[in-house]
Amino acid sequence: MTAPPQAAGAGPTPEAVVAGAPKKAIEGKSLGKIAWTRLKRDKVAMVGGIVVVLLILFAVAGLVLDRFLNVVGPNEFHQDLIDTEFGTLAPKGFFGGMSWEHPLGIEPVNGRDIFARVFAGAWISLLIAFLATVLSVVIGTVLGIVAGFFGGWADTIISRAMDVFLAFPLLVFAMALVGVIPDSAFGLSGEATRIAMLIFIIGFFNWPYIGRIVRGQTLSLREREFVDAARSMGARGPYILFKEILPNLVAPILVYSTLLIPTNILFESALSFLGVGINAPTATWGGMLSEASRIYSQPHFMLWPGLFIFVAVLAFNLFGDGLRDALDPRSR
Repeated sequence: MTAPPQAAGAGPTPEAVVAGAPKKAIEGKSLGKIAWTRLKRDKVAMVGGIVVVLLILFAVAGLVLDRFLNVVGPNEFHQDLIDTEFGTLAPKGFFGGMSWEHPLGIEPVNGRDIFARVFAGAWISLLIAFLATVLSVVIGTVLGIVAGFFGGWADTIISRAMDVFLAFPLLVFAMALVGVIPDSAFGLSGEATRIAMLIFIIGFFNWPYIGRIVRGQTLSLREREFVDAARSMGARGPYILFKEILPNLVAPILVYSTLLIPTNILFESALSFLGVGINAPTATWGGMLSEASRIYSQPHFMLWPGLFIFVAVLAFNLFGDGLRDALDPRSR
């Protein structure tokens, strides 16, 4: 049976159109490109990421201008701007002495510029949070992947160590340890000693959180087909750990790191607020809150450092949540 003849004036058949159409190669997308496409669609996460980048630039600029160029002056007194006529040490002017020269006002007692102190203290708060997170991630990843992959006595020892660290009163221990450390130790002195000690305490005692996540993921990955294929080809344990399993853990590690940074920012601020962080007069966000808590009649003194802490924590949380959704293979 033959096909019916095409009617006069009728257009080309669909088969002819497809055959005559130019062939376009299908472009493949890597997992990174797919994740970036998903992340760009999440406007809230992108706003959080932009704020994170701005905070990092803000902290780097504060470090350069304060410590290397000495043009910020966070400890410079402005006693001429303090009103003492009625026996109160309050700044002159609108809302704590806000002006073009002092956009966030000045401190009510000694007249130090609040913007200069927030600007100069940003790099210390963010530096401690970043390096403590790196320390936690490195220790937690190594111990978690070893416990999950090898199991047995290694898993038992590491898991019980996680339980001990998780039950440890970290805040009390940090207050006790920082209080007894001298100003010069381990080849460091003064402010550098305090920064190194805070990084060690916050980072070393927080590794079990990410260690448990990595261990759980490793227990699942070690039973996958690509691990069995690597074993069948003669691959040994270290190769499987670092070439097969670890690349598949990058996404959860990266996401949890972005969520751990704001926790460390808050913890450093809490230690500085309790007086066991960075010594005065060095400016930190938590230290400024501690000084502001003694003067309740000047709300601007507490507002600005608290607002910067709030914005930093919120931005990292929003970006980390969006990054988790973007790296999730089950999301659309």
